[in-house]
Amino acid sequence: MRVLLIKDVKSLGKAGEIKEVKDGYGKNFLIGKGFARHATDEVIAEWEEAKRQAAANEAQEIADLTAMKAKLETLEVTIAKKLGDTGHLFGAVTKDDIAKALEDAHGITIDKKHIEAKKAIKMTGKHEVDLKLGHGIHALLHLDIVGA
Repeated sequence: MRVLLIKDVKSLGKAGEIKEVKDGYGKNFLIGKGFARHATDEVIAEWEEAKRQAAANEAQEIADLTAMKAKLETLEVTIAKKLGDTGHLFGAVTKDDIAKALEDAHGITIDKKHIEAKKAIKMTGKHEVDLKLGHGIHALLHLDIVGA
C-alpha cells in the first residue's frame, strides 16, 4: 500500500514523502491516527497544490513584513511619562507602553512579545528598540521619551 505522509513518522519518514507500507500498518495505524493518507493521484495533487499555496502565502507575508519594516524604520514614536524630582522616569518604559504608543500614533499593532529593548528605558531622550516581525525580519523603532 502506498501512503502519503502528512506528519513526520519517526521510523518511516518526513511529511510529504510517499512510502510503500504493509496494508495493516497503513490502514490501521498511519491512516487511522491521521499520520498519512492513501497515496492516490488526486491526494498527491492536493498535497502539491497545498504546498504551492503555502509557499505563495509565505512569499506574500515576507513581502508585507518587508514593507512594514521600511515603514517602521522611518517612524518616530513619542512616549510621555511622568518624571520625578531628579528628572528620571518613575519606573521604566515597558513593552506595553511602546506597543500602545505605536498603535495609538500610527495604527500599527505589534505584540509586546515581539518588542525587544537592549536595556530598560529609564531616562528621557532618544532610544531604539528592536521589533521582531517574523521570518527573521527585524525593524528598528525610534522612540522619543519625554517628561509629562
